[in-house]
Amino acid sequence: MTRLIAFYLALAAGIGPSTALLAADSAVVVMYHRFGESAYPSTNIKLEQFEGHLRELSKPEYSVLPIPEIVSRLKSGSPLPDRTVGISIDDAFLSVYQKAFPRLKKMGLPFTLFIATRPIDQKLKGYMSWDQIRELKKTGVTIGSQTNSHLHMAQATDSDNRIDLQASNSRFRAELGETPNIIAYPYGEYSLAVGRLSQEEGLITGFGQHSGVLHSEADMLYLPRWAMNENYGDIKRFKMAINALPLTIAEISPADPLLSATNNPPILGFTVKEPAAKKLSNLACYASRQGKARIERLGRRVEIRLKAPFASGRARINCTMPTQSGRWRWHGFQFYVPPS
Repeated sequence: MTRLIAFYLALAAGIGPSTALLAADSAVVVMYHRFGESAYPSTNIKLEQFEGHLRELSKPEYSVLPIPEIVSRLKSGSPLPDRTVGISIDDAFLSVYQKAFPRLKKMGLPFTLFIATRPIDQKLKGYMSWDQIRELKKTGVTIGSQTNSHLHMAQATDSDNRIDLQASNSRFRAELGETPNIIAYPYGEYSLAVGRLSQEEGLITGFGQHSGVLHSEADMLYLPRWAMNENYGDIKRFKMAINALPLTIAEISPADPLLSATNNPPILGFTVKEPAAKKLSNLACYASRQGKARIERLGRRVEIRLKAPFASGRARINCTMPTQSGRWRWHGFQFYVPPS
């Protein structure tokens, strides 16, 4: 019933019938780290790039909403506007406060700041202070966790992860008066064990660093974000990302992104749900350092065959499908292979 109401609300808002239901339950989140810090191109966005992104987001076809509101509405089935976008920033670098925050505040755009507490406590050069973080929080910025030490959670023990999360929660309570219930896993590295443990420590929503689209059937403990930096922050890619539609899938195998010697390379399998299943011939998948992967299809079931095992560390597979409207359906996977 909720989706039917959303369908008619979308029609009333001028959204065509072919995308009305999709508009009701999907959104995109973008991710930044540094701003105008050219010494760190892999995590930095040039200010002219960032200002171009903000100009695009100011157009009337986009709705920039706080990430907690986006997640809450997805969970409840409440409709979202077409082209809903959330903004996230990781690591609390000083350039966030000096360069990004004034620009976002001037435009009235909400964002979430994910923080690892130890660098703030150590007053490391190039990081924000707790006073600056409190200032952001008072203006409505959502504060999320990125653990205490920014550790590699997927390869750490449960005990180490729990200690680290509890340490960060203690510091958040002391400095901000509350603990976050949202986390960005450091480096986007995740496993099912990490998700369970994070939930036990009070975190109900988690984000990785794999590209894709949030939707009502997504795993709320491991949601995607589009990384923006100097090399991947041009306006063409940004517009493609914030206009993306979900490739809704189910029955994913392997279920755990943490790989071992026995399932590397993974045989990635999933079942594509409607309406994307009608155009499966247009599906293409690409793997890290391997290029286009071979796809085997049996009805709506898809299996991805890789040429070789992934090297240790992070690896991705992105599956995409064009639509007649020019927008792309997208689902990204990030795997983690522990050091041998």
